[in-house]
Parts: sequence; structure tokens; C-alpha cells
Amino acid sequence: MIWQISKEFDFCYGHRVWSQQLDSEFSLTGCLACRHLHGHQGKVIVYLQSSQLKDGMVTDFHHLNWFKQFLDTTLDHKFIIDIHDPLFETLLPHFADKAHLIENEAGYKIPDLNRVKDEPSHILEMYDGYIIVDFVPTSENISTWLLEIIAKKMSRLGVEVSHVEFLETPKSRSIVYNKQ
Repeated sequence: MIWQISKEFDFCYGHRVWSQQLDSEFSLTGCLACRHLHGHQGKVIVYLQSSQLKDGMVTDFHHLNWFKQFLDTTLDHKFIIDIHDPLFETLLPHFADKAHLIENEAGYKIPDLNRVKDEPSHILEMYDGYIIVDFVPTSENISTWLLEIIAKKMSRLGVEVSHVEFLETPKSRSIVYNKQ
């Protein structure tokens, strides 16, 4: 037998899919709306599984509280930008040289606010709102990134992540399955 549990998490975020290209035969309009700066009410559904139960559970749902905290403190109301986005230098002019970025073990960077500490507060607030990644922030890439973060942490409990669903909108989702 294999047991599976899931837990849902919501957060708001912004992004830009600068690499978006459409085939007009299928998209009908050719409108590249996702290339614009825009935001979403995202939802992540994490699926954990095990072939053995511990104390009658795959794991306690509370063992995902750290992930809720990660979403709330790291991604909620932030703008996810690819470091290779052609607009990077325009949107983050103090960091156009891509130096003075603080790297996090979860695979993202943030601007070092010490570099702009003497700037007006609205500049500090602007830079505080960026999460810099090394991938185009599509729903597929975001779901993969989140799966890797969750799998790494949950492995310490011996819990397997089966897959992650990421809903960019209530009707648009991506699903990534763990290869294990």
C-alpha cells in the first residue's frame, strides 16, 4: 500500500514570463500578456507519500508549517524575477551589475539592502520586494523549484514528496512529479 496526503497553501506574487512566445494558430490573438509585469493569487498543493505509516500517518500536517512560513516570508507579495530577464537592469538599476545579491540556500537571491541603505525609503521598499531566481518564473519552473525545496527539507523526516501542483490561477495549473 501507498498512502498519500496533501496540503494547500496560498500566496500572492508577481512575475514576468519574458520568454513567452505564442503560435497564433493556437492562441488566436498572439497577445503576449505574460511578458508584462503582472501578479497572481497562487496556490501550491503539496503531496506527500509513504509506503509505511508512522503513528498512523504519512507525517503530521504540522510538519509542513515551515513551508507556510517560507511562502509567507519569502514569496508572499513579492516579485519573482529571472536574473537573465532583459528588464533586470531596468527594474533593479542599483544591482544591474548583478553584484551585491545575497544568495539563499533555497536557490534564490535578494538584493543586499545595505547597498541602498542611504536611498529614500521607497527605494528600499522596492528592492525588498524582489526574489531573484535563475529561471524564467513560469508555473512549471516555480512548481519544480518548490518541489525541490520541499523534498530536500522533508527528506530529513524520511517523507517523500510525490508531486507538487501549482495553480497560477484557479483554472491554470502545472504539476511536477518527483523522480524518486
